[in-house]
Amino acid sequence: MRIGTGYDVHKLVEDRKLILGGVEIPYEKGLLGHSDADVLIHAVMDSILGAAALGDIGQHFPDSDDAYKGISSILLLQKVAELIKKEGYEIANIDSTIIAQRPKLAKFIPEMRENMAKALGIDISQINVKATTEEGLGFTGEGLGIASQAICLLM
Repeated sequence: MRIGTGYDVHKLVEDRKLILGGVEIPYEKGLLGHSDADVLIHAVMDSILGAAALGDIGQHFPDSDDAYKGISSILLLQKVAELIKKEGYEIANIDSTIIAQRPKLAKFIPEMRENMAKALGIDISQINVKATTEEGLGFTGEGLGIASQAICLLM
């Protein structure tokens, strides 16, 4: 068994869609990034890649490559699933947390879990998503950005 962690953060800006876990969340701002800037999936991918000692998402999907400009992070997650399968690993479970003062995310979490489980080819019971605020503290608490962290256990 191997364990890996992931962390990602993106700035909230106007004129961008807010995508988390492959779900478009109605909100007045979205996350700035080269791809769709889905911080949840980015943290999950880094946790998986880290557990398999396969580097990080910047190594596999660099923001200097126009092939990934605006790409759905769900597609990148599918590629990560293929990479670890080729290396002989299976996902035991993933636990993740989205850190955002706003918007409220609880009603979107079931669809996020479903999207990621499908992309990874695992059962929804193997992936957990939580959301928390930071009580108004720090850049996430001030509504300047959204962060996410994840941990993955591979077999």
